[in-house]
Amino acid sequence: MNRMVLAETLKTAPLETGATITVAGVEAVCEPSGALWLPERRLLVVSDLHLEKGAAFARRRQFLPPYDTAATLALLEHAVARRNPEIVISLGDSFHDRIGSAHLPLPFRQRLSALSRGRQWIWISGNHDPDGVEGLEGDVVEDMSCAGLTFRHEPGHGKAPGEIAGHLHPAAAVTRREKTVRRPCFASDGERLIMPSFGVLTGGLDLRHKAFTGLFDKARLSAHLMNAGRIYSVPYGRLAG
Repeated sequence: MNRMVLAETLKTAPLETGATITVAGVEAVCEPSGALWLPERRLLVVSDLHLEKGAAFARRRQFLPPYDTAATLALLEHAVARRNPEIVISLGDSFHDRIGSAHLPLPFRQRLSALSRGRQWIWISGNHDPDGVEGLEGDVVEDMSCAGLTFRHEPGHGKAPGEIAGHLHPAAAVTRREKTVRRPCFASDGERLIMPSFGVLTGGLDLRHKAFTGLFDKARLSAHLMNAGRIYSVPYGRLAG
């Protein structure tokens, strides 16, 4: 499903069904919006918002529909309203380039300010926004340890128990009744989790791509595929090639 369509669908979805998993022994819920919820710490995690991507392309005279920031913020507002977290972590690439936050239009800045009010907000630096954010509430860090987990933008090399990372935008495909469907997904083997991109104008990298080599125990790896209103959990061995 197109992420802009998903942003509208989730506003009126009567029921949302997430997938409860454990990562290094910590309970977490993969949300249909693309957010991760840690109930014991009232902690909400999102990754790769890529806010102002359309504006970044326009600065290079490549024009995309100018609605991405509004739609991504609508998804984020929905996720925050649903869980009312005490802590929100944005796992890097929150903006599509270094100057995106500085040029963020005032109405969007006000929406982010309202979201961060009364809670701790953490901006983790990514490869697209290595200097962090400018003029927005919250703390800017390179990585963070909390609730027995480590949060960073890019996954480390090899095994990393307890790591929650983004950057790779995992996606996966399943075939049912001769129809193949591809969706963004959470990818986890129970020790590490890689988040899907939360931004509406971001693509996905197939979980079978070589970039994921060595990151997971494939015998325990599952893809938790996002669809409107629910998560479908599929073992790695049952994914479409």
